[in-house]
Amino acid sequence: MLQNRVDPFGYIIKTKARGAWMGNRGILHNEKQELLRPFKLKAWLICKLEFKGRWRQVMAPDRYTELFFLDEATAFAAGHRPCFECRREDFNLFKSLWLKGNPEYNFNQKTPVAKIDEILHSERINYVKLKVMFEEKAKNIPDGTFVLYKNDAYLISDGLMYLWSPFGYQSGIALPHVAKLSVLTPKSVVNTFRAGYLPQMAV
Repeated sequence: MLQNRVDPFGYIIKTKARGAWMGNRGILHNEKQELLRPFKLKAWLICKLEFKGRWRQVMAPDRYTELFFLDEATAFAAGHRPCFECRREDFNLFKSLWLKGNPEYNFNQKTPVAKIDEILHSERINYVKLKVMFEEKAKNIPDGTFVLYKNDAYLISDGLMYLWSPFGYQSGIALPHVAKLSVLTPKSVVNTFRAGYLPQMAV
């Protein structure tokens, strides 16, 4: 069993569960298929499992490490964003709505995506490689966002919270009666959801 599945905290874990999307952070493994680092690139991608009939040997030597996600919402929570090559339409929509949701950066359609990746990197992981979170009013959190509740990751959808596991979600529960929740999904991505991007969710 390989260590190549990503949880909503952005950690790469071992599990027999399969994923609906593939991801990329660069070459993270050695010749023994062991992880050496959590990332190498600041561009963390969400890719299709199949694209133009291409076939890859998972964790092949000197090739990028294939990562896998339960759903797109999990990938976003971990700090990934759509790939330009295999998901160009989704990438263009994401970039357009990211710009709309985050006007404070004064970016535009001509701004290189590397600039957005810099923002995402600062929002996903800190200097000691721990998950970055922020506080938000529970009622203001859009669908597709992950929050931390009782030390577990929950997905927000249609006014309910769903406990995440590598194999899927438990039944939804009502939002807790708290003023604010800690949010796992990067702040600029949450703003992108507010602007209209709805990630694929396995609920």
